[in-house]
Amino acid sequence: MLKNVAAVLLDNVHPFELGVVCEVFGIDRRAEGLPAYDFVLVAAESSSVRAVPGFTISTPHGLDRLAEADLITIPVGDDFHTRDFPPELLEALRQAVARGARVLSVCVGAFVLGAAGLLDGRRCTTHWRYADALAERYPKACVEPSVLYVDEDPIITSAGTSAGIDACLHLVRKLQGSEVTNAIARRMVVPPHRDGDQSQYIERPVAEYREDGIRDVIAWMERNLDRELTVELLSARACMSPRTFARRFRMETGTTPYRWLLGQRVLSAQRLLERTDETVETVAARTGFPNAAALRHQFVRSLNTTPNAYRRAFRGPSRT
Repeated sequence: MLKNVAAVLLDNVHPFELGVVCEVFGIDRRAEGLPAYDFVLVAAESSSVRAVPGFTISTPHGLDRLAEADLITIPVGDDFHTRDFPPELLEALRQAVARGARVLSVCVGAFVLGAAGLLDGRRCTTHWRYADALAERYPKACVEPSVLYVDEDPIITSAGTSAGIDACLHLVRKLQGSEVTNAIARRMVVPPHRDGDQSQYIERPVAEYREDGIRDVIAWMERNLDRELTVELLSARACMSPRTFARRFRMETGTTPYRWLLGQRVLSAQRLLERTDETVETVAARTGFPNAAALRHQFVRSLNTTPNAYRRAFRGPSRT
């Protein structure tokens, strides 16, 4: 379920990172046929919260409102890597997770989760500048410093601002399917999906490719997912050596041709499973997997579910 979403505000909250969760979950898009979330801001310390750089945010909701939330988000604020957090907030987060709610942090919001003990024994991430501090302060956490986000359900942690967008959209896709996610992403003018294991250290966090050769090849790859696509074939289309192509592809996309292609094939398979009655074997063939078993393997690896289970969960009313 993803209906009731709360964003926790602590003093000196950063408005950009707060805006990430407001943009994904706080806008009523029912006129576009999309689900609406019961979204609220929750003050963790006082009803008037200071925001950087010098304005205040007022909300009538206190920590008791977290008891209703399906998802609790923790935007970043100043000095989260060194400050202490209200014990009442930490206890409310523990109780929320115990009853089945999810918690998602943006950037160094992960330090709040660490203080609540919710990162103990879990993989997690934060902004690369503070990853060592997170690991030092919470040694039971398994910090992965270079990835965009980590989904250790029910705890989702993300790196910097754009990675917070990725984590939010990942959760929407996981719970509500690719059509909802793609529609939200189009409104935000951001990619609907980036693999959480993708490195934080990328030059272009959004899909606006500068180099004509790479851009043209990516467009061609998207139209030919069902074909056998090798680096040799792709580099020839780009008029580059395989080594140069692979290097420039990573500079433009932040990942390898193989990982990019695999991600696009899984996304394409998700759309077909949601929108058609085609068999899993046919979906596999149309999206470039050698057989249904290979598609199932990648679905379980990427989405922690099978194609048939995904279809049952996210398929709309049956078509006649």
